Parts: sequence; structure tokens; C-alpha cells
Amino acid sequence: MTKRESIAQIKEQLALISDSTDPYLLELQKDDRIGVKKCLEQWGNKQRKKEKLEKQYLAMRIFEDACFAKGDKIVAGIDEVGRGPLAGPVVAAAVVLPIEHKILGLNDSKKLSVKKREELAKEIQKEAVAIGIGIVSPEIIDQINIYQASRLAMTQAVEKLAILPDHLLIDAMTLDLPIGQEKIIKGDARSVSIAAASIVAKVYRDHLMADYHKKYPHYGFDKNAGYGTKAHLEGLANYGITPIHRKTFAPIKNYL
Repeated sequence: MTKRESIAQIKEQLALISDSTDPYLLELQKDDRIGVKKCLEQWGNKQRKKEKLEKQYLAMRIFEDACFAKGDKIVAGIDEVGRGPLAGPVVAAAVVLPIEHKILGLNDSKKLSVKKREELAKEIQKEAVAIGIGIVSPEIIDQINIYQASRLAMTQAVEKLAILPDHLLIDAMTLDLPIGQEKIIKGDARSVSIAAASIVAKVYRDHLMADYHKKYPHYGFDKNAGYGTKAHLEGLANYGITPIHRKTFAPIKNYL
């Protein structure tokens, strides 16, 4: 390495390095250019962030690893989204990740930015062994209540998997299925499989509600996903309810 190397070239080289003892890094430390020092600082920050994500990933694999240790090979994580909105369906996802995978950044979908959720959803779609989606309509939610509708969506998601799981890891729920299962409170922040299901379900439902926004543009469904925001409530006051509103939910029932 010589000082003739440009900052752009240095950035390209640093992008290929993950070992803090790499000789190239030691050489760069001798370069007194401010731009080089900034490159080294950015590289260090990126590595520390990656190390943090790797520790989080290992901590969130404990439930899956326990299943693998018992001989279960196909472990599905299940979660649902959309219990609280005033409109739209409840959506659940079941995700089977391969035993050897390393999708960093998996977490409760509510803790992730829209951009990060979209990125992770694409990575999950690419890496997953199988994905199942369950959707329960507002009409059924009104008939059987949101808790039972959530269980039904989860059951549908499992049944739509292309392969039969050996074990289920479920976020705060049990299902009437003849498969070994474990109910995990706050599972979407504690299990990589459930976190993956949370992300897939959230992205799927958000896209669905964005499509509904095109049909019913007065409620802000593309921004609020059916939750009772100010824009949504103003839409209800001005235009009344739509066919996708949940009629047993307050304040929707006030408009009947």
C-alpha cells in the first residue's frame, strides 16, 4: 500500500476485510490523512455493529438449537400481526429456517424500520426452507373474535407450509395441531424463527393494506395499516366505514 491509493480505493479494500489483525489495516494506521482515519473509524463502527448483531443472533437461536439437539430437524416459527387495527385482516406467517443459516438483524418486526423489514423479508424469502401465510378476514374476526382469528391464521400458516414441521415455536400462543410446540412469551424478540415469521407477516400485511388504500383512499391505510390514527378516524367521520372495517371493534360499531 502507498499513499497514492485513493480514499475510494481504500474504501473498496476495507469492504473486503473483517479481521482486525489484517496487515492492510496496520498499514492504514500509518497514513495520517484525515480521510483515511475516517475510513478506519467507519470500518471499526461497522465491525462493532456486526459483532453486536452476531451476539444477538446467537442469543436468539437458543430455542431452535434446543430443538435441533433433541433431533428435530424442521422447526417452524409462527407469529401474527394485525390484532389491533380497526380494518383489514389478521395475518400470520410460519417460517422454517435452515439449520445452517445466519440472517443477522432478525427481531420483533415492530422494532425495525420499514426499510429494514423489507430488506430482511427478502432475505428470509431467499433463505427459508418453507414459508406459510394465513389470512383471516374482518368478517371472520367479527364472527369468532380477534383472539380466535389469530389462532386460526396461525393454524392456516402452518398448514400451508410445503413441509411438515417436527416442532413449532409460537409467539404467546398454543395451536390445536398434532405437532410438538412451545409457547414463547415475546417470542418475536427471543427466537430467530418467530422473529422471521413476525417480519414476513408484517411486510405481507402492510403490502395488503397499501393495496386496500388504492381502493379506499380516504383512511390512510398505506401509512397506518388500518390502525386508528388521526387520519383514519377523520376518514371514518367523513366517509363512514368500508367493507374491510371490523364491525365489532370500537369505534367502528358506532358507525353501523
